[in-house]
Amino acid sequence: MTTSRDLLFVSLDQVSGGAVEQGGLSLALAGAEVIDLLGVEAVALDGDRIVPGHVPSLTDPLLDRAASSLVRDAPYESVGDWLWRRGRGLSAAYLAVLEAEGKLARRHRHGVPFGAGRIVPADSPDRSGAASRWGSREPVLVGLAGALGIRGEDGGEGEEGVGAADSPGVDDDAVDTVLAAVHDALTQLEAVRLRRSVEQAAFDNIWRGE
Repeated sequence: MTTSRDLLFVSLDQVSGGAVEQGGLSLALAGAEVIDLLGVEAVALDGDRIVPGHVPSLTDPLLDRAASSLVRDAPYESVGDWLWRRGRGLSAAYLAVLEAEGKLARRHRHGVPFGAGRIVPADSPDRSGAASRWGSREPVLVGLAGALGIRGEDGGEGEEGVGAADSPGVDDDAVDTVLAAVHDALTQLEAVRLRRSVEQAAFDNIWRGE
């Protein structure tokens, strides 16, 4: 299992209705991939730049795809730039792969067309492993989930970015750099959403003559 897969299972299991905003989740998954690549020494950080290392043999197709998409020319890519580039549509990619592997299922309701329905985790060793890691309050997983507002049994769920301050500390400068970049990206995403909401409200008011 990878941190990114664990984060996806946590987001589906811990949030009511499984309704984590997909853009924010995609950014967090991209951050989790960097942390996983750091763990297998496929990358190192030079400041906030992702410096590719050796090319490991990765059994996870999604992480292998992440390693293959690294920028391998100096001055390399910042963690923030990676999050926005790699994160585009990433949550949908993870959902599709895990569903194809039989680790996710669709919960259908009467009258809902075939192929639609809410995606829920199927019982599997991968889901159990993610739950165990979450239950032990593993700092990296808790930090990433906290950035999404997932705060665990005591805190429940909240808005994106809420609850991160309550996460256990991570004793690794590189991982801290990635987590900080994820928080910054989520803050930027929320700012864009708010701006668009204000602009849409103003546009609607014009049409209503207000």
